[in-house]
Amino acid sequence: MKFKGGSKNTWQPVMGPDTTTSSYWLNWRGLLCCVWILTAMGIASYLITKYEGASNRKSRKRENEDEVDDYGGVLYDDEIWKPCLEGIHPAWLMSYRILAFIVLLILIILNAIVDGGSIFYYYTQWTFTLVTIYFGIGSLLSMYGCYQHHNKVGGDRSEGLDEEQAEITNLPNAAKFAGPNDHKHPRQVAGIWGYVFQIMFQTLAGAVVLTDCVFWLIMVPFLTIKDYNLNFLIINMHSINAVFLVGDTALNSLRFPWFRIAYFTLWTCIFVIFQWIVHACIALWWPYPFLDLSSPFSPIWYLLLALLHLPCYGVFALVIKLKHCLLSKWFPDSNRYIL
Repeated sequence: MKFKGGSKNTWQPVMGPDTTTSSYWLNWRGLLCCVWILTAMGIASYLITKYEGASNRKSRKRENEDEVDDYGGVLYDDEIWKPCLEGIHPAWLMSYRILAFIVLLILIILNAIVDGGSIFYYYTQWTFTLVTIYFGIGSLLSMYGCYQHHNKVGGDRSEGLDEEQAEITNLPNAAKFAGPNDHKHPRQVAGIWGYVFQIMFQTLAGAVVLTDCVFWLIMVPFLTIKDYNLNFLIINMHSINAVFLVGDTALNSLRFPWFRIAYFTLWTCIFVIFQWIVHACIALWWPYPFLDLSSPFSPIWYLLLALLHLPCYGVFALVIKLKHCLLSKWFPDSNRYIL
């Protein structure tokens, strides 16, 4: 959330106490805020260790062969680039991601030109940059998926009429991978970039909601009182990221396992620690007043910020749930999305 918009009505927080002194950090407020951050990171690390990774999927598979594919942590290669409905060609999702990447890249470059490299001092630009990278990686993965899809369709047409092969090759594409418990035709588990892409998707799901809600519901009313005029870049930085991400969510087949809120939590914690390191070395004003440890209410602000992650992530989870319900109701035969 960046308030310096390059106009005459710019606004910046005032300088607070010197943050480079030891007394600023070594007090009960700093200790309590540090406890909140370490606790959040500890819980997040526990969730990742428990539910993420190939070893955990293998152990679960040994426990119950029939339910392994229903486990939310599993990601299959085709879920990365195939749309949620079999009637939608993968090229549509690829085109959408390419368009989103180009628009977001142009906006972040313009923002850097107008306001300089200091924009990356803000959580908004961190998240916006991650959204841009997400669509960049998604575009490449979709291109690879479309190439696979083209080769597979071409291969199916050239197959012989052998009955044993026909049972496999002549099935519609959706039927080959829509059934999670069909062990006769195993699906390929996604590689490292597929999981990176999935993790980025769920990290951004919470981060974008947090960024835009805090800006529009808290900061904008305050800036209105200060007679600050929102310019084109600021409005787009706090809206178009959510628009593109929701659009991708409506089209894609990515699952949304709950435990990956851990990555969203770690993303915010890393930003806070980055701010602490910068302020410990350089006396600067805080980009967000609620991060200032000199306030006696700072432990409460930090705790509220941590708790705010739950509804922000939950809102996006409800969007995913709504999508699943609507697709199951409207397109029961062509829905390939798995909640």
